[in-house]
Amino acid sequence: MSDKNLFLFNILRGLAAILLALAVAAVFIFISSDEPLTALKYLLLGPVVSFKSTGNVFNTTSFLTILAAMIPTIFSGLAVCVMFSANQFNLGGEGAIMLGGFVGALLGIYLKMNTGLHQVVCVLGGALAGGLIMLIPAILKVKLGASEMVTSLMMNYVVMFVILHFLNFVFADRSKGATQTFPFQETAKIPEIIANGTKLTWGFVVALIFVVIIALFMYRTKWGYAIRMIGINQSFAQYSGMQVGTVIILSQVIGGMLSGMGGSIEVLGRFGTFLWRELPGYGWLGITIAILAKNNPIFVPFAAFFIAYLNKGCNLMATYSDVPSEMIDIIQAAIFLFFAAEQFLAKYRQRIVVHNTQRDLAVQEAAASQGGSNS
Repeated sequence: MSDKNLFLFNILRGLAAILLALAVAAVFIFISSDEPLTALKYLLLGPVVSFKSTGNVFNTTSFLTILAAMIPTIFSGLAVCVMFSANQFNLGGEGAIMLGGFVGALLGIYLKMNTGLHQVVCVLGGALAGGLIMLIPAILKVKLGASEMVTSLMMNYVVMFVILHFLNFVFADRSKGATQTFPFQETAKIPEIIANGTKLTWGFVVALIFVVIIALFMYRTKWGYAIRMIGINQSFAQYSGMQVGTVIILSQVIGGMLSGMGGSIEVLGRFGTFLWRELPGYGWLGITIAILAKNNPIFVPFAAFFIAYLNKGCNLMATYSDVPSEMIDIIQAAIFLFFAAEQFLAKYRQRIVVHNTQRDLAVQEAAASQGGSNS
């Protein structure tokens, strides 16, 4: 199968999986709801349409809110893409995002700098913290052979409770009724692109820039090539002379830095103080997004938009109908099922392979016979 045909097949396979997942959700809605059509209306159209008695209109504010919700998940999706491409099932994005947000918040509170430079330093500080914490499961994997999935998963909760300790007993603003830090300095806050309360900050532009950077890194540099080759066949990569241990560590550190950057941008752009008291959930969404994107950074924004759109639709559906917002979990589970099923549309893939092989053989035979007649 040519690269172009494989690319198109993967896109069609992904769209088919999404449509089937939505069909599964529709079946559950019709079974459990007394007003299934209303529920489906808000699920599928509610995020971008305002239903009014005078007519339906495009809801610009809601659309911008969806774009704002994509900011941290684009970063977490990119992080998972890099790590999964190296066949490293690191689940530490949650902890790296929370730590990056916390470090970025502290720099935004206690570091005094000029506007512009202050935001950059805070975001870079969060990225550095995320990269450093990811060294733990990476080194344990390379040096001791420990499962990065287990160590990173446990690390998330260690990071969370350490942050909660410092938030409660060191950095808390006791004048507030809830546990939170002191307010960020104005120079540290990431401004909105459009000041309309949607929280669509310039972090969205930064996220799209990093989509391009990570895509170029993965497909146009030797380090990106090494990451992908190790993911395909680690033994062959090691036999070829690649520094497998170094590349494994690099992939996880890059994933941690992207996660930490996303956490700091989200905290400094959406909130006025740091008030996360539990894992934010963006790391888990990043796994879903990376699976939808087939570990291709270019597809991450589209997958992030789809997930943000569904989340918004499920919340509206729960508000205006009798279907709970947890329907999003059923949809995501169905997507996982179809994407993970190796035999899903495998017959069509085989037909494409056979067709292309036959076509290539016919072309080669024609060229050979043409060459013989010319001689």
